Amino acid sequence: MRHKHLEEKLEKLIEKYSTTGQDISSYLEGLLYSDYLSYWDYINLDTLLTLQAPKTDFPDENIFIIYHQITELYFKLIIEELKQISNNGKIIKDNGQDLGWNKKLSFSFLKERLERIIRYMKILINSFDIMIEGMTKQEFTKFRMSLLPGSGFQSAQFRIIEIYSTSFKNLSLNNKSTKTDKNIIENFYWSKGATEIDSGKKTYTLTQFQKKYSSQLISLTKKLKKKNLWEKFKEVQINNEEKKEIINLLKEYDLCVNVKWKLAHFKSAVKYLKASGIIKATGGTNWQKYLPPRFQKIIFFPQLWTKEEKKEWGISWLKKL
Repeated sequence: MRHKHLEEKLEKLIEKYSTTGQDISSYLEGLLYSDYLSYWDYINLDTLLTLQAPKTDFPDENIFIIYHQITELYFKLIIEELKQISNNGKIIKDNGQDLGWNKKLSFSFLKERLERIIRYMKILINSFDIMIEGMTKQEFTKFRMSLLPGSGFQSAQFRIIEIYSTSFKNLSLNNKSTKTDKNIIENFYWSKGATEIDSGKKTYTLTQFQKKYSSQLISLTKKLKKKNLWEKFKEVQINNEEKKEIINLLKEYDLCVNVKWKLAHFKSAVKYLKASGIIKATGGTNWQKYLPPRFQKIIFFPQLWTKEEKKEWGISWLKKL
């Protein structure tokens, strides 16, 4: 019985590698001589630990760098889940192998992915104490000057999360859809946050961000017009009880991204940038008006909230700071 099982596996391997034009014995011989997989090689540990390049000798700068790298990795995890929702569970490996396709999005699949996304966001929100309490103000105010004009504002992955989550009009300055590429990139709400406090002109931080990412973000916005998270929720076939469950998850996700995460960031900015008077952020962003949710009022799923809830968006959580 055991040999039969091995023969079946061998037949599948022969079928898999036959497409390469090579004999299976060549691959088996290579396997015979190759080394065992190690943990450090699998996750590229040695490379990972060399990706920190501080600009100063202040020890806390490494905390700042590593924390932001960790944040970007969690953003990547969230994007991977949003991609699967957008594609109805379709997963394609680098070699072109299709690992699955659901013609229609199922309740269980959507629920599980939303729970994963919320779990990642909660970890990020709770981890912000590393930024708020984990660095000395004295060191930060010194090494931050070497970061100019870079800013966390320039995280393209966070913008990608937003685009995957909701319709463009919910991310636009005038809460309207737009057709031209220029209007799309100029009307994203975040452009208002990267203006010089005194002149109101675009900061170098914003112009460089737009130069690098505009085409990618415009293309993604168009691609996801009918495939963002809200649109996928509308098309999923679920009963009333399941609908309530998904709605609760969507609302929790909305709060996590657009209230709790942004307020955690705001709390950090208040500690480090609001000393004797207002200090400008490294990228020159107008953070006092940009970060608080009550000013932004960015809501992924406005249809799920009451008028009063939208009016008070972020205020109750701000009082807890």
